[in-house]
Amino acid sequence: MSHRLAYRQWLFHRVLPVLLGSSVACGALRFRKPLLNDSSGGEQWPRKTKLSIQERPYLRKEQEAEDQGSVTAAIPTTASKDDDVPLFEADLDSGAWASLSERVANARVALGAIKWSRVGDDIAEFLLPDWAMDLPAYFSKLQRELEMAPGSLADEIWQEAQDPGLNPEIARLAKVRISNELCVEERLFQQRRKRYTTQALAKYLELSEEDVDPEDVPTIAMCGSGGGLRAMVAGTSSYLSAQEAGLYDCVTYTAGVSGSCWLQVLYYSTIGKQNYGTLLDHLKRRIGTHIAYPPAALGLLTAAPTNKFLLSGIVEKVKGDPTANFGLVDVYGILLAARLLVPRGELGVDSRNLKLSNQEIYLRHGAHPMPIYSAVRHEIPVEETETTDGEKSQPIVTQAAKEKARQEAWFQWFESTPYELYSEELGAGIPSWSVGRKFEDGIGAVRDNGYSVPELRLPFLFGIWGSAFCATLSHYYKEIRPIVKGLTGFGGINDLLEEKNDELIKVHPIEPAAIPNYVSGLRDQLPPTAAKSIFNSDHLELADAGMSNNLPIYPLLRPGRDVDVLIAFDASADIKTENWLSVADGYARQRSIRGWPLGAGWPKEDALQSSSVAEIDAAEAASPQEAAGKIADARESRRAEESDKEEESSTDDKNDLGYCNVWVGTTLERTSSSEPPPSKRLDPTSDSDHFQLMEPNAGIAVIYFPFLPNPSVPSVDPDKSDFMSTWNFIYTPDDIEKVVSLARANFRQGEGQVKRTIRAVYERKKRGREEKERREQERRGVGNLVEFFSHLR
Repeated sequence: MSHRLAYRQWLFHRVLPVLLGSSVACGALRFRKPLLNDSSGGEQWPRKTKLSIQERPYLRKEQEAEDQGSVTAAIPTTASKDDDVPLFEADLDSGAWASLSERVANARVALGAIKWSRVGDDIAEFLLPDWAMDLPAYFSKLQRELEMAPGSLADEIWQEAQDPGLNPEIARLAKVRISNELCVEERLFQQRRKRYTTQALAKYLELSEEDVDPEDVPTIAMCGSGGGLRAMVAGTSSYLSAQEAGLYDCVTYTAGVSGSCWLQVLYYSTIGKQNYGTLLDHLKRRIGTHIAYPPAALGLLTAAPTNKFLLSGIVEKVKGDPTANFGLVDVYGILLAARLLVPRGELGVDSRNLKLSNQEIYLRHGAHPMPIYSAVRHEIPVEETETTDGEKSQPIVTQAAKEKARQEAWFQWFESTPYELYSEELGAGIPSWSVGRKFEDGIGAVRDNGYSVPELRLPFLFGIWGSAFCATLSHYYKEIRPIVKGLTGFGGINDLLEEKNDELIKVHPIEPAAIPNYVSGLRDQLPPTAAKSIFNSDHLELADAGMSNNLPIYPLLRPGRDVDVLIAFDASADIKTENWLSVADGYARQRSIRGWPLGAGWPKEDALQSSSVAEIDAAEAASPQEAAGKIADARESRRAEESDKEEESSTDDKNDLGYCNVWVGTTLERTSSSEPPPSKRLDPTSDSDHFQLMEPNAGIAVIYFPFLPNPSVPSVDPDKSDFMSTWNFIYTPDDIEKVVSLARANFRQGEGQVKRTIRAVYERKKRGREEKERREQERRGVGNLVEFFSHLR
């Protein structure tokens, strides 16, 4: 009996929520009947989150009546004149809207076809939870809300979408900004933020504010890692520790990947209230339920006011962009938003939290750091083919074409801020409030009514930022590679798949989400290194940036941001194997970024140094495409060597990092063909290492906090605790408290070293300014003497 109970719990809480949650959007695709409007013949369901026990018998009786034909079916065989009305408009947007409407209706039909009343009591008791019988009613309600009939919820949403009073951005003309410089809004933010960080640094270092010159204040950036809810909870806990220590107030930029993007959205909302303690309280109340648990998800989608809050983005996307594809990533984003953007009680939803550009209000006076959100586009060129002569011409992919396609398969990074969506690869960006509208020749499209479509809602960006399941087959195999290699007789399969990695890295089993391509028609205005294929598509497919680097380091190294100290909290599941800090070496070399500490990250065995050097040298390529291909080769070689090394022997303690690790780069130019030695990790107890931070030619200081187990918090281990899995979507309040305790304990281990590092960078900048002023005074003094003697003559 206990086994049966355990099975039921596993089925109800793990399997069915995922399958049925996905069915919300996908429905039963095999049904392709005409979709008609049945709004006039249906029951007006009360707007409740969950149907009561008392209502269920009535619903079951109605279902039985439907089975016998006494109640009008969802899709009647003989439609009346009033009922025979298309559920969507017969215009250009019918494709996208029809597809979405049809899928929802098909899901209802598929579920309604089940004879719930005839399911045996024993089977129902064993397999079916009570909520399964309510699904037809939920889908019926959802179908009615998505009708475009006058007075329907969808019609109300679409009418409001065209109201510039509610969506002022639709009346603004958007243009593509082609430039390598930061946008004007960000440069103004930097000036305003400096006033706050000057005060905060004086307080943090216990200095008199009058003695601190703003020019001496280091630009500090802080970033979290990817890793789903684990990264969000761990990142929030680490940021809370920094906030409690006074360090967070000294930060100018924060950046995120995947789950750390979600935490930034919540922080800059009316839910988080710009306080990580408040944000954690919200998470304790909301993420104890799986995001795809049908009663909770469907209840929010079919009950006021959350239905309008969550469905508005769907209606605006599929109606505003007729060619849009509404896929699994979009469903995922909506489910995430239903958990994360809806406060406890569900009545306090605030539509201001749905637009990224609205976060600008929190940056207007410089009171908070500027958040940066990361996504990537996977550039996979089509292999050129030749044809053979003969009656049946067959395409032949030449070896040269394969090599070229492999070398040019790479990830383009896109950053989103409250000001702009921008790609450094393209040197082009658009205002954040214009994301979602089409562009042609650098100008945003305007509809026939004189307005554009509203800004793309954050739930869809939630899906894009966290769509790790859109990874390539190569990434999927890396997750199970240790298991396959450990199975007797499967070593040959591993070798075969490793040989096919060039092909696996080009295949995405699940299609990424897409936004309108804003560089359409700009081929001649963008850098020649821009991928040619990007100009052949109406949309840009974007996905989780963790496919490229699970730490958002690249945006923080962008010229103009001038980061002096980078603090990284890494809660990745594969911290040591992937060594994400070291991945940035190739990027820094290819971009000629001075000051990055080459070799930062987990120490490598001597036998692996050659692979690391090859990875760095590979960055010196003619183009980002070529560099990406070469770096990928070097990384794959190093990863295989590291994996084999781990199987042969355990890693020595001297090669492990601690709770807090510091490296510093150099601004000296490379003067020989040989590669300089990797940056040494600074010893917190060494005075000479400390003074290295104060050298005039010292570069960027990197402070790295890997999320490691701590003996003082034995109740949680990031590597072994089940709830810390990337794919876990349920965190109890107790789970969250354990993560908070671990983050605090780890931060305390390195708090003193962090403060000493920041003080050293501050002193270095102060000395540099004073030396500059001294030289300027001497120059002016000499000039004054020359002028004086010239007058004497």
